[in-house]
Amino acid sequence: MDKQQEYVLRTVEERDIRYVRLWFTDVLGMLKSVSVTSSALEGAFSEGIGFDGSAVDGFARVQESDMLAVPDASTFQVLPWRGESPGVGRMFCDIRTPQGEPFAADPRQVLRRNLARAADMGYTFYVHPEMEFFLFRGADDPTPLDNGGYFDLTPLDVQSDFRRQAIQTLEAMGISVEYSHHEVAPSQHEIDLRYADALTMADNVMTYRLVVKEVAMERGIYASFMPKPLAGHWGSAMHTHVSLFDGDSNAFYEQGDPYHLSKVAKSFIAGLLAHAREITAVCCQWVNSYKRLVPGFEAPTYVSWGRHNRSSLVRVPMYKPKKSSSTRIEFRVPDPACNPYLAFAVMLAAGLRGIEKDYQLPAEAEDNIYEMTEYERRAAEITSLPLNLDGALGVMEDSELVAEALGEHVFDFFLRNKRVEWDEYRSQVTPFELRRYLPML
Repeated sequence: MDKQQEYVLRTVEERDIRYVRLWFTDVLGMLKSVSVTSSALEGAFSEGIGFDGSAVDGFARVQESDMLAVPDASTFQVLPWRGESPGVGRMFCDIRTPQGEPFAADPRQVLRRNLARAADMGYTFYVHPEMEFFLFRGADDPTPLDNGGYFDLTPLDVQSDFRRQAIQTLEAMGISVEYSHHEVAPSQHEIDLRYADALTMADNVMTYRLVVKEVAMERGIYASFMPKPLAGHWGSAMHTHVSLFDGDSNAFYEQGDPYHLSKVAKSFIAGLLAHAREITAVCCQWVNSYKRLVPGFEAPTYVSWGRHNRSSLVRVPMYKPKKSSSTRIEFRVPDPACNPYLAFAVMLAAGLRGIEKDYQLPAEAEDNIYEMTEYERRAAEITSLPLNLDGALGVMEDSELVAEALGEHVFDFFLRNKRVEWDEYRSQVTPFELRRYLPML
């Protein structure tokens, strides 16, 4: 037994933790949980907890369904909303086969494999997501709770109290928060997590989504990470700032470059741009995701990069003098309803491909791309992101890079599952169609 596991067992005993929830995610990024008593925890560390993998989306077929959830002691935290005593803890798990091998369809394992590739090249992958969400009256009542806008402090701001409580809960679980504020749309909010390595951050994103929903439920309201719940307003994004470090040095920084971007950074950006269309389905995995990716709401719709241009797919935030560690790029495609393990994995894979193949960075888009004509965009070789889930799946299906990054099992299941979702969606008759066509046809 390692020191981390010994620390967890000691803490469980000292703090009167009676139950520990073991968490993992399915291929679609839905959080799963099995609870064990404190007396069973040592056995869980040594042997794992068996479960039926065929009952979990994307995991296994019936004839190969036995799986083990093995808790990762480094992720242990006490759940603040479960009271002081007796307490409840949680740990994320790695999924293994009965033979003890890492399970290829475990999203955590997918990300680990891609991080190992980065490590073989000498890099550590850091991410910093800006997580946006809405607060509504209820799950079946998407009525905004305010009419505030960007950075507004709204009168009688129950949401300010909400954000404070959510931040306190996150920090009680060891998750560092940088800042929070009201976003552009009514009742839309953002809480930004401090950067961390990609695996830790993917765990943090899963925890964040649950914490926000738990705090909202406690206050009698509903929190939603749906990408576009309100027509005519901005959707919710998960703009993700990324960087590669070589030891303690930021591999994206170069002092003499006009943009302060190293050759590694430029090739990484070029990789993201070259493979952006292929990875969009993973970063924006729901039918509703593409309602957000439309012109007019500062969401990216075209494949381009720029320093100050917020219509770009990849933005290079302004460099902070005397702080080379802050040099990073912002990938603006993902939304907060994605599976963070898979999204970070394909983003990293695209960037690493750019470095490995020495992709050349195209010219910066300095104009507002939305205001350019189609001819001007073609002349600048600016392509569009897929317009809907069907289009995104079609591009992904032909992508050798995404197939390799996700692995055959996850790649095939993801495509099959999302094709079913698209077929269900396209067979619906919407209120828009009834309003538009029924009176005239």
